[in-house]
Amino acid sequence: MKDKILAYIQQLADKAKPALDKASHFIGRRSQALFSSTAGLYWNLTPQNRSRVRLAAVAFAILSVGIVLGRITNVNRNVKIEASDKALKVEKSGILELKLQGVTLNTDIYVFQDAVKVQVPVDIKVVGRLGFNAEKSKILSARAPGRVERIFAFDGAEVNIGSPVVELYSPEFISAQQEYLLSSKTAKVLESTQTMSDLLGDARITQQAAANRIRNLGASDGDIKAIESTGKTQGNLVMRSPLKGVVVKRNVEPGAAVNSGDVLATLADPKQLWFLGNVFEQDFRFLKPGQKMILQVEAYPDKQFVAYANYISPAVDPQTRALLVRADIDNHDDLLRPDMYASAKLTTGMADAIVVPQTAVIRIREMRYVIVKSGEESYRRLLVKGYDLNSKTFAITEGVEPGSKILAQGAVLLNDRFAKQED
Repeated sequence: MKDKILAYIQQLADKAKPALDKASHFIGRRSQALFSSTAGLYWNLTPQNRSRVRLAAVAFAILSVGIVLGRITNVNRNVKIEASDKALKVEKSGILELKLQGVTLNTDIYVFQDAVKVQVPVDIKVVGRLGFNAEKSKILSARAPGRVERIFAFDGAEVNIGSPVVELYSPEFISAQQEYLLSSKTAKVLESTQTMSDLLGDARITQQAAANRIRNLGASDGDIKAIESTGKTQGNLVMRSPLKGVVVKRNVEPGAAVNSGDVLATLADPKQLWFLGNVFEQDFRFLKPGQKMILQVEAYPDKQFVAYANYISPAVDPQTRALLVRADIDNHDDLLRPDMYASAKLTTGMADAIVVPQTAVIRIREMRYVIVKSGEESYRRLLVKGYDLNSKTFAITEGVEPGSKILAQGAVLLNDRFAKQED
């Protein structure tokens, strides 16, 4: 049976041989023609383009060799991947400890300091604003109906005691002057006769009452003496400043009609200011009149101002739940302005704390952390409590034991390692 199958295959091969020879001859001629055509195209190119073709051929050859070698090489070999152990350890208390094996921190960037307890002031923060001292401020108002004839001092003008501010035409003022002149002349006549002592006394009383009426309208003692010496009435009433300060606000214009009680201008002393702050309920017990307060304003971040509490409100504001505290400020250098926002520190006592620079504190939302050295290559991040002593230092009241090595500089950089390990 086997011999019959082999004989049959041999017969098929003999029959197919002529066709295969013919196809092979045809393919050879076609390949030779294609090669000749390709060679002709190549040599018809410019030398620059022939160079580019050669480079492309070399690149194709290199790529082909790489593919072949990749096929021959066993790319499915097993790769051993070791799971790296995290260097971060979480203690039962929640404290994070980071181990940096074989890593030495650059001492120029990472600086440690010893934790030492010292006495620091315990302060509470009071926020508020500045205002004019109401005890050193005055409102200049019309004391009789009239008309504004002239304004001597406009907004911001400096005034002294007795400086003219507003001039008014007032019929009532003219009437009061005439009454004063009449009583003065009557008193002089009675004095010359020396026979009517009772009438003289009444005349003097009437003269004094007329003088007081002129004063109540706003005239000064100098104006009354001028009326008596000249024997003539003044045409207009000059309203004068009762204090040394500035015109804070002018409420009338020249030619305006005013009634009794209308405000003409507001005067104040800019060198005597008040700080009006709000203290929250938990800090009420620390307040006492006369306490010293250290103020800071945004206009002068590096300067401090001293104020002394002179008033503590007897009632809590039902909306803010805060207590108003007022303090006197001596603005002798004229740096402060009313309605400036200010924050005050009120020292309530002394306490033990560890003082570190602000660069040692890591602030994450409402939390405060520091990093301490717990071993040669290990570090712990501790949650601490405390408060800012100033813009450069922070007082730690809880969270760090004395003698610990606190990272004073570079804490933010090392904390990035903690954050990466946590991820």
